[in-house]
This record gives sequence, structure tokens and C-alpha cells, in this order.
Amino acid sequence: MINYNPETYSTDFDVADKLYFEELSYERVMDIYELESASGVVVSVGGQLPQNMALKLQESGKAKVLGTDPKDIDRAEDRQQFSSILDSIGVDQPAWSELTSYAEAQQFANKVGYPVLVRPSYVLSGAAMTVIRSEAELEEKLNAAAEVSPDHPVVITQFIEGAREIDVDAVAHDGKVLVHAVSEHIENAGVHSGDASLVLPPAKLPESTIKRVKEIADKVAKAWKITGPFNMQIIDADNPNGGESSLKVIECNLRASRSFPFVSKVLGTNFIDVATRALTSTNVPEPVDLMAEKRDYLAVKVPQFSWTRLAGADPYLGVEMSSTGEMACFGKDLVEAYWAAAQSMMNFRCPQPGEGLLFGGDINNPDLAKIVDYVNPLGYKLFAANETVKNHLESNSKDGSVKVEVIEFPKEDKRALREVFEKYDIRGVFNLAKVRASSLVDEDYVMRRNAVDFGVPLFMETKTALLFAQCMSEKLPSLRVFPLRFVPGPASLAAVLCKNILFTRLLVPQTTTFLINIYGGDLRRE
Repeated sequence: MINYNPETYSTDFDVADKLYFEELSYERVMDIYELESASGVVVSVGGQLPQNMALKLQESGKAKVLGTDPKDIDRAEDRQQFSSILDSIGVDQPAWSELTSYAEAQQFANKVGYPVLVRPSYVLSGAAMTVIRSEAELEEKLNAAAEVSPDHPVVITQFIEGAREIDVDAVAHDGKVLVHAVSEHIENAGVHSGDASLVLPPAKLPESTIKRVKEIADKVAKAWKITGPFNMQIIDADNPNGGESSLKVIECNLRASRSFPFVSKVLGTNFIDVATRALTSTNVPEPVDLMAEKRDYLAVKVPQFSWTRLAGADPYLGVEMSSTGEMACFGKDLVEAYWAAAQSMMNFRCPQPGEGLLFGGDINNPDLAKIVDYVNPLGYKLFAANETVKNHLESNSKDGSVKVEVIEFPKEDKRALREVFEKYDIRGVFNLAKVRASSLVDEDYVMRRNAVDFGVPLFMETKTALLFAQCMSEKLPSLRVFPLRFVPGPASLAAVLCKNILFTRLLVPQTTTFLINIYGGDLRRE
């Protein structure tokens, strides 16, 4: 194994027979290949860098690349070839065009309408991939994409807002899919898959959609003659004419993704073990449809960020990856799994009823008021930094009792702003801005950045914020008081208040039911 990650020594030293702590360059790989008298090299489990050198390794004639032919890897990494092949096999994708000049890009954007997405080739974590929302941004961002990918095509595509996104992790052998996993993103399309929260098995995708996704994976595996692991991203967009939704492929990487360990754990099948057998053509298993099995659980994988270590960085999610870690939890349903996963994130503290929540962002986002509808009955104090947000929340929430207070918001005095957070006991921030901030005094940027700096939970993506608000609504107690009433009959009712946990125990012959209302503290069931 060749790995130049500093964490390698602590995690991988006993996995491989020999570990080389060396750079992933063509020269070093060939040095080690020759020293070890290797019979082959695997490039599909090391991220983007090994993919970038696969073709050179093969063309040198000195190394055998195991798995998918490097020429086919190149046809997937090259954006222009990739899009052309999808068209030829009848797999739908957003409208696209190869970027050859600024004038052509301008013409394409005017034809399909803004926003558009610029996609360089052979890049990791969405580097220089960007959403362009106006003609004013076009030239600047096109130049940045061309600089990152000077030797390979840059493609400009239509960006479909409000679409759902689906992840496919799979292993194939000689173009035939052996195992696959279909996960849904909680976030809408437009958030990098590495920053997205994945749900497996999908909580909201219909069976018909999962089957259509499998058909697309079969076509792609056959077209690229894939042997080994691969990963795809597909958007699921509503059909404006009614009927079933449109599935459009936006990405395909002929390598293992960061979600392979997650899907292996959830589905109970080691995808890398299957991939190894496929790569070496040894004891290759028969194809099996793991998604056909009905499970009484699901799991959610959530990202972890290091915003606190990046002073001044804008905590905003987009098409470039920002997360530095991840974790996952199981649950009987989406709310339970996401609630557990969110609270397991590093340094996360859930805002408790009675504390303050600060709102901001795009008032044209209908989910902003829906979040308030979830949390208002719990007894939170609701705040906004301006009258516009206050009026929007009060007038658009279903509950006519919503009251939002506008508070002072010093944008250029961090110490004064911290005092404001402490004064109003602000323990959670919901900021659903539509675009990344353009200045350091932008109100939404100041709100997001200082929430991170003050250690206050920040929810800045629409669908995850809405889901967490739903979790709060279902998992936290309301501060409203409801009378307890004894009911005559064989049952006896006992209520015990201990460590801020209210246990209400209903004792019936041969049956014991616990009705548990949790408010802070630790839950202990006997």
C-alpha cells in the first residue's frame, strides 16, 4: 500500500503486508512497483490522484493496471467524452456543452437559463466546480475552471434547482453489476456529495425510482466495461408535465467513494471484498440485488466540518467539498437515525426549549417558516436580525401565535455580537442563505461565521435544517403544561421526576408501557 496521508501510520500499518509512506506520483509508484516485482497495481481505491496517473501507468508498458481499463477511466474523467457517451447509450443528463470560448458559454447560458454549472475534468472534491447565477459571474469563474483543468475539457451544464440527489455505490465485473447500493441525499442537489447527508435504505424514494436507478447503473457499467468499484450521482427532478420524475446522471467515478464503508456496514456486504475479487478475477460472486431486501431500519451518514479551524471561512455548502469527516447512526426511521447522528457530531449541543433561536437567510425560501412551525410550540424564543425576516416568519407560519423579536446585530464588532448572543441566550442559528456571501459584513455571513466561532449549532442547508426542526418537534418536550389525570380502573399511574426527566409509567396486568418525556439529562430505562 502506498499512502502519504499522515494518519496512515496509525490506521493502516497492520492492514497491508507492507506500507509505503510516499507521495502518490508516477515516479514513486513505478519505483515501488519495480522494487516489489509487482504483478499489478490497483488505482481504484485511492481517490483522485491514482486515477489521474492510470493512463500513464498503462502507456508506459511497465505496469499492469488491475480492473477497469485506464482508457475507459479516461473516458469517464474527461467531461466531454463522458457526456457524449451518456447521450449515445440513452442515459439522460442535464443539458451540456463543451466550453471552447466565452462567447459559446454565454450563448449556452442564455439558451438554458441561469444558473449553470461549470465542471472541470480530472478534479477532486469539486475543485473549481461552481454554480454561476448571472452573466456578471460568468467570465471570472470560467477562467478559474480553465486554470484548474488546463489539459482537459471544461463542460458547462444546466443547473437544476430544487432537485433531489441520489448516490449509487456499486461493484462490477466485465461490465456487469455485482452489488449496488442506492442512497438518497437529505440535501437538495447542489451540495457536494462529500458534504451531503446520506440515507440508506432510502426513506422517501419509491421502489420504481430505485429500479430505474439500477437500470442506469447497468447501462453505465456496460458502456465503460467497468471492473471494480464505481460511484454515481443522479439527480431526481420533478417532471413539469406530470408523471414519473426525470433521472439525470451528473457524475460517475470509476473508483471507490468515501461512502463504500457506510453502505457495506448498512447492507451487511463488504463492497471492497467484492471489488477485490472482481479486480483479481478470483472467486467472483454472482450478482445480487441488495436493495430488494426489506429492512426494519435505516442509517444516516452526516458530514463533520472543521469551520472552527478555518478562521474567516464562510460556513456555506455548495458544489465544492468542505467537510473533513463523517459519522453515521442507525434508527428505526429517518427522524430517529438523523436525530442520533446529528447529536453525535463533535461539540454539538442541541438547543433546549426555552432558549433562543436566531433566524436569517433567504425570505423567499418557504422552508424558513416551516422550521418555525416545528419549533415554536416547544417554547423557544425566536429572534431575527432585521424586520424583513421577522415579518416573513410571523406572516407565513401556520401558527398565528408566532412572535419573533428583532435584536441588535453589530456586524463589525465581534465582542459586542457575542454579548448579544449571551444576552438573548441564543443557542441555535438557522440561516438559509441562497448564495455565498460576497463581503465580510454581509449579515448572513456574519451570522453563520459567528455561530461557528461562538460554539452555537448552525443549520445552513434547507432540507437538513427542516429535518432537524422536525426531530426537535418529535424528540423534545414542549414547555407547555398539560394536567395529569388519574383514570379509574385496574391501572395505576405513577409519575417520577428525576434529573429533569419525566417518567410516566402505566402499570397494567401482564403489560408494562413506558411513556417517556425527555427534557435534558441522561435517559436510563429500567
